[in-house]
Amino acid sequence: MADKVLMKGNEAIAEAAILAGCRHYFGYPITPQTEIAAYMAKRMPKIGGTFLQAESEIAAINMVYGAASAGVRAMTSSSSPGISLKGEGISYMAGSDLPGLIVNVQRGGPGLGGIQPSQSDYFQSTRGGGHGDYHLIVLAPASVQEMADMTVKGFDLADKYRMPVMLLADGTMGQMMEPVSLDLAVSPAPEKPWATTGTKLARRHNIINSLSLVPEELEQLNNARYQKYDIVKQNEVMYESFMMDDAEICIVAFGIAARVSKNAVVAARKNGVKVGLIRPITLWPFPAEVIGKAADHVKRFISVELSMGQMIEDVRLAVAGKAPVELCYRVGGMIPTPEQVLTAIENGGAKE
Repeated sequence: MADKVLMKGNEAIAEAAILAGCRHYFGYPITPQTEIAAYMAKRMPKIGGTFLQAESEIAAINMVYGAASAGVRAMTSSSSPGISLKGEGISYMAGSDLPGLIVNVQRGGPGLGGIQPSQSDYFQSTRGGGHGDYHLIVLAPASVQEMADMTVKGFDLADKYRMPVMLLADGTMGQMMEPVSLDLAVSPAPEKPWATTGTKLARRHNIINSLSLVPEELEQLNNARYQKYDIVKQNEVMYESFMMDDAEICIVAFGIAARVSKNAVVAARKNGVKVGLIRPITLWPFPAEVIGKAADHVKRFISVELSMGQMIEDVRLAVAGKAPVELCYRVGGMIPTPEQVLTAIENGGAKE
């Protein structure tokens, strides 16, 4: 068994990115993800990499756009208001079919909100977040080990499909410390014949651009991109199923909410309540099919969230009216307790 080290979630992301071959980090400090930038500031110069604290979040994402255009693995990180500022650049990357990793360690909102944990950027991440028709692959880790694993996975998926990937954590995941193995399954970055690396008169110029002024051509580009998204949905859905074999009640939760909910599921089982958990690991593509199949035998669903109720909309779509879907939530930086989730299991959550 590989040795483990005690690391913060934010530090695990940074070290995993380096192990995945990322040598170009562009960011801007904001709580609760600042440790990522601080870690990169120390490590990148020692390994021949580039760390640059941009003048703004807008500048940082456009630097990722430029580095990704040249074919290198590049990343940025921020927390909720900073991701809002990056939205235009993320849309440009999606429109230019560029890979890259964007980390969002969420804090409460809207506006500046607070610096405590939240999951209220679910809509922003799973619905694109910027202008136009596009998607991000959205990965939701639930442990420090998964923070590292999903960072490597994020780079691999970004290169595989030539699209941006978002690692969507929350402040708790970023700040908590756990043992983590850095013996990660790292794949070498693939060849990128589309990159703007200079022609040396050996080929035609590569052009990276999201502008298309001919309507018919832009329509074709969007249709082709969505055909790629269909392939992603077929091949890359990830989830965890916990005690679902005979479950009559199903909790759906991700990140820290899933960890809390798992404790509640165990407690409810001791009380004789048949309850299980489905934890989406990819928020996009969402594990709609597995939730839909569960709805054939589950009598109630409860979406546990650190938001006013966002993921619950995707749960409802997946359930398709086969069973009621309830909400158990805390916001503003508060986290549901196992006791609150247990009460929702036994007595029902908030009806919507």
